[in-house]
Formats: sequence, C-alpha cells, structure tokens
Amino acid sequence: MRIFNTMAARAIPLVPRSLIRQISRRYIAGATLAELIDRVRPLHAAGYRTTIDVLGEAAASPAEVTATAAEYLALIDALHAGGLRAELSIKPSAFGLRFDATGCATQVRTILDVAAAHGVTACIDMEDTSCTQPTLDLFAQLEADGCDVGIALQAYLKRSDSDAAALGQRRSRVRICKGIYAEADAHLVAGASRDRGAINGPFMRQVTNLLRAGSFVGIATHDEALIDALVAWIDRERVDASRFEFQMLLGVCEPLRERLRASGFPVRVYVPYGQDWYGYSTRRIKENPRIAGYVLRAWLRGG
Repeated sequence: MRIFNTMAARAIPLVPRSLIRQISRRYIAGATLAELIDRVRPLHAAGYRTTIDVLGEAAASPAEVTATAAEYLALIDALHAGGLRAELSIKPSAFGLRFDATGCATQVRTILDVAAAHGVTACIDMEDTSCTQPTLDLFAQLEADGCDVGIALQAYLKRSDSDAAALGQRRSRVRICKGIYAEADAHLVAGASRDRGAINGPFMRQVTNLLRAGSFVGIATHDEALIDALVAWIDRERVDASRFEFQMLLGVCEPLRERLRASGFPVRVYVPYGQDWYGYSTRRIKENPRIAGYVLRAWLRGG
C-alpha cells in the first residue's frame, strides 16, 4: 500500500482538476472571502481559534505585491465586519522579500498596523531556507517597532535550536512546526533533515525551552505521539493554558483536534483560502502519500 501511495503522489499532476477541487474542499475554505467567512464562523462557534492563510506563490513583481496587500486588507475588513478575531499568516515572499526587502518590510508593517486597529493578530510564516535569515531579520525589525506579531520556526532546520534560544531571550511569540519545504540537497547537508522521526527531539526541545523562557508557543503538529509527550510535560511542569496553544491544519486529524479542545486545551485551526487552491492542494497531497493514494483510487474508479 505504501508503494502505491508513493506512486500516486507522483501521478497527482495527471489527475483532473475537478477531482482535486472536490478533495480540496476538506482542506481549503474556498476561493473567496465569503466562502472563508462561512467556514471560519462555525469553527469559532465551536471554540476554536483560527489563522487565515491567503494562498499564493511568492511575488515576482511589485504589481503582485500590491495585489497581495489589497487582498489582506480586504480580509481584515471582512474579519472585522464579521466580528471574527482571527490571526493572519503572512509569508514575506508574497510581499516581495526576495527582490525588495525594504519594500517588503513597509508593506508588512502597513498590514500589521491595519490588523491591530481591527483586533486582528498576525504571525510571520517561515518558508524555504533561502528566506530563513531575511525573515528573522524582518521579524526582529517589526518586533522592535512594537508590532503585535509572532514568528514561525521549522524544527527540521538545524539552526532552529539557536534561533529559538534567541527568540526565547526576547520572549517572542513563536510557532513551532516541523517544516515541509523540499530543500535542495545542498541545503539539507548544511541545514535541514528529511527524517520526520528525528525531528521530534528538536521539536520537543524547542517548545519546552521557549515555554521555560516565558514565550507564548504555538505547537503546530499532527503527530499524536509528540502531542501526548508535550501534554505530559505541560501537565508535569504545570504550564498554564494561557501560555500555549495547539495548532492544526483545516481538515487534518479532526478527531485529535477535537480531543485536545475537549480536554480544555486551546486549539487553533490554520485555514487557507484563495484562488491558488489547486497549487496548495497538490502540494499538500504530494506531502501526504496516503491522501494521494485515496485521490488516485477515486480517479481510477471514475471519481
């Protein structure tokens, strides 16, 4: 079965877009703001927090940056109008980090200022290793300016222990995730690991060290064994629930998500939406061969 699923992941580009769209409805709120609000509202009513991700690739021009900024401003307005206190996920590359770091900082600061005025928080997301240091530099600048913003770290990067220590000294708000980017081999040798099991140790270490340092920590994983180990540590150390939250992707491991919420832990759901639903869906399916196998079997059966 594992071999079939792996082969299925490689065959995803051949699957009709209509089937990918059907599968994606579980993992993506929709293509429009109206669809997003309809999906987020019941999550809040059920007691979950949410982070909103505007789908899209890295900006390649100032015009694309302007369009992305406009979408974020419209999103903030829609959340405010709907009375929804959500969080924004901000990818610096979408605001021009790769070709204009100064302009990126200006755009992101504008978004953060408008968000704060409307009761919306934000977290700077982490991308591939070419963006790691520029993203941390951007975050440090925004944090020093007094912006209400958090930062994501990827536990699969070998540098993340030292980055977490530096952020802990400042008591920054930090989201720890395993990391999903398929790094080039040269980067892997120097900076990242593909061994998912080996990442659990650094993940646990970074979360616990940050909590000890006084940071607020977003624990972003679907690994049940890792979550149980962290819950045991949190209970043993008597860490107050106001100091952390668990974070999970929309449509993924919903029984585990519900178990955590029912146990009284704060849980945030990461909710993507936007016109790039196809690109996001195929990336997520390729990352999870089990889902890829399901999609391919559905296609072979005629949908």
